[in-house]
Amino acid sequence: MITVLCYGDSNTWGAIPGVDIGRFEPDVRWPGVMGKQLGSGFHVMESGLNGRTTTFDRLPRPWRSGKDLLVPTMETCHPIDLVVILLGTNDVSLPYVSVAEIVRGTGELVSIVRSCDDFGPDGTTPPRPLVVAPHIVGPIDPDSSVHHEGAEAKSLALGAALGEYLDTVSCDFLDLSGVVQPSPNDPWHWEAAGHQAAGEAIAAKVRSILA
Repeated sequence: MITVLCYGDSNTWGAIPGVDIGRFEPDVRWPGVMGKQLGSGFHVMESGLNGRTTTFDRLPRPWRSGKDLLVPTMETCHPIDLVVILLGTNDVSLPYVSVAEIVRGTGELVSIVRSCDDFGPDGTTPPRPLVVAPHIVGPIDPDSSVHHEGAEAKSLALGAALGEYLDTVSCDFLDLSGVVQPSPNDPWHWEAAGHQAAGEAIAAKVRSILA
């Protein structure tokens, strides 16, 4: 059995666009779609947290830095063959965080996964990280309560910047910017069709990695 951990934010949690506490059913969320695509030889575990970033705090909400809970989550789920990291949407909303800093934060998470030798499938090698760049947020209404200056531009640049960096550290990478569109009513989250598209694309990438 191959175990895949999905580590992400509210889109991994399955937030329904425009609904404060609404959550898609497990088989609609992208990890569930991915698991169905991969089949019975895979065990897909999901850890999605609303507001989670790569490595940045979002006061006054505690535990939103992805770095804080990555190791405990991996320890809970091990042994793990692959960790899918899908973060960055919340990072671009932070006015004090640049694209370069988001890339560095992602690199920290990759390093953490690669340092966890005990959590891999055989107890002597770490799980393999797969970084997935999120969708491009927007358009954001400047009069909206969720408007964040510069978020669209940063989101647009993030995929290429991540791909360029991850190539230098030989980390598997998938960019969803051309695959998933945000809800027309919510620039930050996906409708069910977006989850379906993401789950299928990530499943295909996982198959190619673990073939």
